Amino acid sequence: MKNTKFTYLKSGVNISEADKFVNFISKNTGKKKQKNKNIGGFGSISSIPRHFKDPKIVASTDGVGTKIEIANLLNKFDTIGIDLVAMCVNDLIVQGAKPLIFLDYISINKINLIKLKSILKGINIGCNIADCSLVGGETAEMPGTYSKNKFDIAGFAVGIVDPKKIIKKSNIKKNNLILAVPSSGVHSNGYSLIRNILKKKNIKIKKNSFLKKELLKPTKIYVKEILNLNEKKLINGCANITGGGIIDNIKRVIPNGLCANINLSKIKVKKVFKWIKKQNIDDNEMLKTFNCGVGFCLIVDKKNLQRVNRFFSNGFKPYLIGKVTKGKTKVKFNNEIVW
Repeated sequence: MKNTKFTYLKSGVNISEADKFVNFISKNTGKKKQKNKNIGGFGSISSIPRHFKDPKIVASTDGVGTKIEIANLLNKFDTIGIDLVAMCVNDLIVQGAKPLIFLDYISINKINLIKLKSILKGINIGCNIADCSLVGGETAEMPGTYSKNKFDIAGFAVGIVDPKKIIKKSNIKKNNLILAVPSSGVHSNGYSLIRNILKKKNIKIKKNSFLKKELLKPTKIYVKEILNLNEKKLINGCANITGGGIIDNIKRVIPNGLCANINLSKIKVKKVFKWIKKQNIDDNEMLKTFNCGVGFCLIVDKKNLQRVNRFFSNGFKPYLIGKVTKGKTKVKFNNEIVW
């Protein structure tokens, strides 16, 4: 050990590689691939659109959970960035906020430019769909904290909304209809359970074309549709169906004294959830862990039902699953889900 010189590089941190990635980001972010001059600075400066008169800031942060382990297993990283953006911006729009800026945080055991560029590609796609700008972020090389090839990602989104366009609980009334907007698949919740199934049953996902496709299918981003509906004053409330499933997420927007009566038999269950259910998972576990095919819920006046439907493309058309009634329990399930 005599005369040994210790360096950051020898301890496992390659600043040169990190600088290369920062340079890559600065040239490949922002709308229409415009160079983002904020990247590489200490903080990001963004303008508030002028047409907002008295904007309120809405912020959200999230990750994609252990879905990253499926990406690692399949060595495919170009879609989880879309998931990352979706998990943040889909929460913002519940209150009517337009996503404005997005920042990411990537922590990894050792910088791998191919992997990082692939993740960034997905983040850029997600930001374009959500019509927001990737304005900065952080990449941390952390040897010893993560084992070989392991990493994690997190996102932070900021949106703005005019006070008159905030979607409030008080807008929801008795006899409003509850609509289900289809999910694109599992989205980004419940993957620890899925991975446990794969492990315990020794299921080789690499050899299963159905699971390979479904388990990395990116989370649907609902920004355009929800903001257009809110602009037209066609929704009274909405809920992003993430961790906790339908019951835990809908009850967050239901006012006291009202109840969301949901007919489970009306839910159009996607094939991937039927596969999970067959792995000896009971109904309650399915409903509290997964979206089961319902990615987003809308609460609307009956008179607006047909107009709402026109804002969604085929495959994501909303359909009726319930009604708002009086009641002390905020969510009530009727009938059984049909698998």
